[in-house]
Amino acid sequence: MKKILSLLMVLTSAAAQAQTADLPEPVKQIQKQGIEIIKPFSAPGGVEGWLGKYQDMGVTLYLTPDKKHVISGYMYDAQGNNLSEKIINEEIYIPAGREMWKQLSAAQGIAEGSGEAKCQVVVFADPFCPYCNKFWHQAQPFIKDKSISTKTLLVGVIRPDSAQYAAAILSAKDPANVWHDLESSNGKNKPALKGNTPPAVFKEIQHNQQLMEQLGASGTPAIYYLNKARTLQQIIGLPDAKQMADLVACK
Repeated sequence: MKKILSLLMVLTSAAAQAQTADLPEPVKQIQKQGIEIIKPFSAPGGVEGWLGKYQDMGVTLYLTPDKKHVISGYMYDAQGNNLSEKIINEEIYIPAGREMWKQLSAAQGIAEGSGEAKCQVVVFADPFCPYCNKFWHQAQPFIKDKSISTKTLLVGVIRPDSAQYAAAILSAKDPANVWHDLESSNGKNKPALKGNTPPAVFKEIQHNQQLMEQLGASGTPAIYYLNKARTLQQIIGLPDAKQMADLVACK
């Protein structure tokens, strides 16, 4: 499973926090050091475990049988499998990714492809991003055969006038057509800049950039999709061959 570490900035716990009074004393002491205790869990070997977060990163704590000591770290089995990682992913990262996908799905954007496509993809793109343009071309055959559909959320991060051109595209009567002309011409058919940006368009671009920052994406294209296992996947930059194959397969 691909980890989406950037989501750590927006993690929220699906479980209620454990009451401090119910915690063993060593776990209470760890809690005082800034670890948020989320829930207890049963670990192999009769060990009592606790799931927590520290600076929005998942952590696991293991109480010794005498209940006088607690160990923070990963537990491995005889085959070298990281058992701690499994519960952190299942209880924190995967639910957080699904919650983030709801926000991405609700965002406005430039839609391309069928609603019946096998994989729905959200892309943060800048009008002057060359790798966004290459991804657009890469995606077209798969959009046409309904393997994927895309929703492009325009941002202005590359040039001082990027946001102006993003606004010109989104202010057009048919933004999808203007975006298609820009990308299919490899950036040559630029929209005419308008004097004033409508407040709704300004708000949309601002919202897109806030979402991108929440996800921790540092550049464009920033590509997201929920795979068949309903785990949020992230690709930053132009996908390589394997990443593109996984995206098309919604893997």
